[in-house]
Amino acid sequence: MKIVIPGGTGNLGAVLERGLLAAGHRLTVLTRTPTAAHHLPWDGRTLGPWAEAIDGADAVINLAGRSVSCRYTRQNLDEMTTSRVESTRVVGRAIAAAAHPPAVWLQAGTATIYAHTHGRANDEATGVIGGRESDAPAYWAESVDIALAWEAALDEADTPATRKVSMRTAMVMSTDRGSTFDVLSRMVLLGLGGPVGGGAQFVSWLHEDDFTGAVEFLLEHDLAGPVNLAAPHPLRQKDLMRILRRAWGGHFGLPATKWMAEIGALALRTDTELLLKSRRVVPGRLEAAGFAFRYPAWEAAADDLARRTAADRRWPLVRRPGLKQSRTLVDH
Repeated sequence: MKIVIPGGTGNLGAVLERGLLAAGHRLTVLTRTPTAAHHLPWDGRTLGPWAEAIDGADAVINLAGRSVSCRYTRQNLDEMTTSRVESTRVVGRAIAAAAHPPAVWLQAGTATIYAHTHGRANDEATGVIGGRESDAPAYWAESVDIALAWEAALDEADTPATRKVSMRTAMVMSTDRGSTFDVLSRMVLLGLGGPVGGGAQFVSWLHEDDFTGAVEFLLEHDLAGPVNLAAPHPLRQKDLMRILRRAWGGHFGLPATKWMAEIGALALRTDTELLLKSRRVVPGRLEAAGFAFRYPAWEAAADDLARRTAADRRWPLVRRPGLKQSRTLVDH
């Protein structure tokens, strides 16, 4: 397939590029900073020569949007909203103007659209949008508002010949530097990978292979509207980190209180919502349509990612006596 990926140079774009190129697809990436022959420049707001790539393409996968890993200041929240809404609107305008519009438009979205909950899991049919439990700060509603505005921009696009899918994506775990898995692994290796704020909050996640697989599945199957891209077994943060520590060789994990997490988030220029919001999201529509996950459970996913991360970075894995199938990382 001929596929155009606006905003395809971030972590998710890197995962998709590897997977889709390996599957034999032809890609054009729209980016503000082109660095390769298959890159085209765009600003994410206005129509330009890049729109010619969409005319005649088989599919568009729009990943554009400012990173959410930042302090939730008013300015940053506004930039998160405008970068998502404006890029979605201009992609819609390009598709609407195309003589031969793509058959499908996959639009990035977020599992954060669902309520912070420690109770029943959220699927597409019965999940609670927005709202919050008593332990959730009021400002977390800003992230839900951004997610709703993002999906509204997709819904409003006048593209009747193009099937539209909003991918409500959980944290994608990949071996790339700067990815969520990379950050969590570095915390583990520093002895900081323990429960945060008690660790009872749920984490929804997705292995990089299943992210690419789900995207290919959505390109080929007649699903439209919101689709949750998440592994079928979310788990509590304390359990996710315990399993990750085991995958890296059984490291000690120092627990962190909420105020300690606030200090750490301030130092990293990010926000504690990314650590403390309880995202219990399940892939109802994907499973009902017959998608088979390669990594439905975190144990196998964490082991695979840790092994490949160590190999990619030439970090030797050394067995520790007394720990069955245990590994520890030694960095020269």
